[in-house]
Amino acid sequence: MNLLFIADPLSTFKTYKDTTYAMMREAAKRGHRLHHALAGELSVQDGQVFAQAAPFQFIGAKGDDDHAWFQAASAGQRTLADFDAVIMRTDPPFDMQYLYSTQLLTLAAAQGAKVFNSGQAMRDFNEKLAILNFPQFVAPTLVSTRAADVRAFLAAHGDIIVKPLDGMGGMGIFRLTARDPNIGSILETLMQLDTRTIMAQRYLPDIVHGDKRILVIDGEVVPFALARIPQQGETRGNLAAGGRGVAQELSERDREIAETLAPELKRRGILLAGLDVIGENLTEVNVTSPTGFQEIMKQKGFDVAAKFIDAVERNAG
Repeated sequence: MNLLFIADPLSTFKTYKDTTYAMMREAAKRGHRLHHALAGELSVQDGQVFAQAAPFQFIGAKGDDDHAWFQAASAGQRTLADFDAVIMRTDPPFDMQYLYSTQLLTLAAAQGAKVFNSGQAMRDFNEKLAILNFPQFVAPTLVSTRAADVRAFLAAHGDIIVKPLDGMGGMGIFRLTARDPNIGSILETLMQLDTRTIMAQRYLPDIVHGDKRILVIDGEVVPFALARIPQQGETRGNLAAGGRGVAQELSERDREIAETLAPELKRRGILLAGLDVIGENLTEVNVTSPTGFQEIMKQKGFDVAAKFIDAVERNAG
């Protein structure tokens, strides 16, 4: 198969933990032909969606800091429909440029391209707002552009988390308590003087045991979660914010949440999702570029990358 990965520059990958790297490694092992393009290199010419795609050979990293794990040939213009599968792995933030990319991916799908995850799904399933479709699993939550609403929510709950709707890796997330002297400044910065919509959620003390990432691939739940445990004195468990990743078996509640969402994710064209669960509560549904493969593979021996490439092969026909 000819596979196109739309992802950040290959030279920036942290190969010892990067999920896209693990996907590529598994695809190369099976003999698939790999190509790479940046999201900003998509275009429409004569009505067809093209990518400035570079074929590359996977030669493998020789250490954690080895950036010479691939050999790329010259890039050329190819339509997305020319590929057997297009795998969208560009990291957020989900800004306007990301939105435009998803629209081009939707057009490409109408022209016959097999795109995972689909552009439509990435637009419809905002990673923060998607949880509101499953209220039975969600802690008290507010979505608003008004700082006054957030202050009222804080007064009601006493200890809350506030976060933007378009971030990643824990960026822009704050914990607020009623005694915090910086409430006004934080809300002004985050909400840009009542012009930016944010989410507020009741603080979940179970974060000390980890923000669990549960992977769902083609409607099937991976049997291990990656608990991202915050550093001492830190609220955020995100690995990008210094959290420690510990792979563990799913709890009964984890499995209940994941198995409830799995059929809906599959129906919406989401081949890979990463559910974030703190304690008993669903906090996010990640569909743009979910991670966690390598930590689970190394710690538990469960080959998540193989399961994902199986699903790509199955759905690409």
